[in-house]
Amino acid sequence: MRIRVVDAFTDRPFAGNPAGVMLLDAFPDDAWLQNVAIEVNHAETAFAHPLPEGGDADWALRWFTPGTEVDMCGHATLATAHVLHSTGVTSGPVRFATRSGVLVATPRDDGSYVLDFPTAPLTEEPAPDGLADALGAEPLSVHDTGRLVGDLVVELADEKTVRALAPDLKALVGLSERGIIATARAEDPAQGYDFVSRCFFPGVGIDEDPVTGSAHTALAPFWAQRLGRTVLTGLQASARTGLVRVDLRGARTLLGGRAVTTIEGELNA
Repeated sequence: MRIRVVDAFTDRPFAGNPAGVMLLDAFPDDAWLQNVAIEVNHAETAFAHPLPEGGDADWALRWFTPGTEVDMCGHATLATAHVLHSTGVTSGPVRFATRSGVLVATPRDDGSYVLDFPTAPLTEEPAPDGLADALGAEPLSVHDTGRLVGDLVVELADEKTVRALAPDLKALVGLSERGIIATARAEDPAQGYDFVSRCFFPGVGIDEDPVTGSAHTALAPFWAQRLGRTVLTGLQASARTGLVRVDLRGARTLLGGRAVTTIEGELNA
């Protein structure tokens, strides 16, 4: 069976967020899918199979971390769309049936893709006990992102603080359903991005996610309200880094980015 590793939200190898991608005829049992995700050992591995014509979606899509199946994943959806288009399996928009509903990936003439995802609802709440100590920085505000994303958006003082974080990962576990999105306004928007973020998900087996599409469904409304614009660019300031374009459209958020296949081979299992 063919398996690929695709770097998403980047236009060059060894940057962005790597995802495993497998195109199947049908989903095997969950234990096999989980074992493949453990073997690939990236933040997510995506599994997809075609659906009968005439339905609401074209492909069924699931995502697994090395620890569990997740409800939403942006970079692995982008990676799957890239594989489908770059191999000639499909052209034009692709509709994916997922645990987050039907998600659409549309290729653009410049080689990038646009993902249509649900916008995360934000609810401001007090910082949980221990959050500041676990992060090593004092939050300016904290917002819950709802069940589908399951994170806390934690606003910090500035970009320098976000970049310098060295959190106590064990202490972060249990502070939210999935993890922590630390964010701040860009120090210099002339650099090509409006805000920065870093994402920590140790509770689902990902200490720091390189570039997180799903997090930007929450970052889009968060920063749109503060910056007065609905079209923004976020830089995820992980070691690999990546850029995510966001276009807030009410209940939906469009996520834009590029992808590149870095590894292709056969899974003998």
